[in-house]
Amino acid sequence: MPKITILPHAELCPEGKIIENVPAGQNVCDLLLEHHIEIEHACDKSCACTTCHVIIRKGFSSLTEPTELEEDLLDQAWGLEAESRLSCQAIVANEDLVVEIPKYTINHAREH
Repeated sequence: MPKITILPHAELCPEGKIIENVPAGQNVCDLLLEHHIEIEHACDKSCACTTCHVIIRKGFSSLTEPTELEEDLLDQAWGLEAESRLSCQAIVANEDLVVEIPKYTINHAREH
């Protein structure tokens, strides 16, 4: 079973975190939330926003392929990189992951 390393994030996970024995088939967003890393997910994980954007620093190719909708949404994400994914759509396989949560997120509902 893979291990997921969450890199430190000043607000959500200041010390970083390692999550051991992650079952394949789970999305990264649910995994973070289950381990008390309160990543935003304004659309309730329905692939309709970019608030759960993460960067997969290791293990990117092991994740399920992004859909065209996810790729279109990612184009709007703050700090987009080649290894960016919406955590609600990134399904864990059998490879270790290193996940970075970007410093900022675009949440129009919260900004108004």
